[in-house]
Amino acid sequence: MYNDPIVAEIRKFRDEYARRFGYDLDAICRDLKREQAMGDRIIVKRSPASRAS
Repeated sequence: MYNDPIVAEIRKFRDEYARRFGYDLDAICRDLKREQAMGDRIIVKRSPASRAS
């Protein structure tokens, strides 16, 4: 199996990030929401696309 160094780096970062929160998904989500709120990017919320009848 091919070992992609970019994929390995992302997996390492993801594991280190999750380990900081004890792999607690609720804590990870709270941190991501906090980071999002502190950021300067515009967040666009879209409503679900309506289905054609």
